[in-house]
Amino acid sequence: MKKSIGIIGGMGPLATCDLMEKIIRLTDAAKDQEYNQIYVDCNTAIPDRTSAILGNGESPLPELIKSAQKLQSMGADLLTMSCNTAHFFWEGIQAAIDIPLLHMPRETAAFLKAKDIKKAAVLSSAGTVRSGIYDEALKEQDILPIYPNEAEQQLVMSIIYDCVKAGKPCTCIDEINAMGQRLIAEEGAEVLILACTELPIAFLNPEIKLPTVDPTEILAKAAITAAGGKLKK
Repeated sequence: MKKSIGIIGGMGPLATCDLMEKIIRLTDAAKDQEYNQIYVDCNTAIPDRTSAILGNGESPLPELIKSAQKLQSMGADLLTMSCNTAHFFWEGIQAAIDIPLLHMPRETAAFLKAKDIKKAAVLSSAGTVRSGIYDEALKEQDILPIYPNEAEQQLVMSIIYDCVKAGKPCTCIDEINAMGQRLIAEEGAEVLILACTELPIAFLNPEIKLPTVDPTEILAKAAITAAGGKLKK
């Protein structure tokens, strides 16, 4: 029996749509009735997760819990979140609901372990870096996490906040390629984790020529499988 999937969204709105679209596109279905039911709460009232982790803003946990409980009451059998950084608050959310909340960093680390990856660069918000959620998940799978330098981290933050969240095109393609090439050549990264849900949107640009892994796609596949759906081969 297929289960229904809930998405705690609004972090940001485009990333929410990206997760939902990937769940649909990655499902092996021939007609409407073969897809899993999806409930979405695009809760744009959730405070910025990075600001909270860095000590510059209010906690998003109350709004995250509100969304999770709302989705559970609507009939969701399991939940996902369209934000990597929000997984810093995973334990508090999970404790407030009676259905499972999938954990995107852990799903991503398990995927990389299965691919025999030993070193992975983490491209993420400053909040995700500070939170340590990818450090913990990757090291549990014996994968060494690598991070951009200070200037590169500012570039990543600009992509997230000044481009995707602001609804503007990303024009710093040369800088992105240079960052990725340095992380591979100098730091030994085998792959770049797009560990902010805005980044896979920006990296759709075909001029970006880097080996990447998309945690949103990995989470979508995990949700389909956990909900009893069929994955496209």
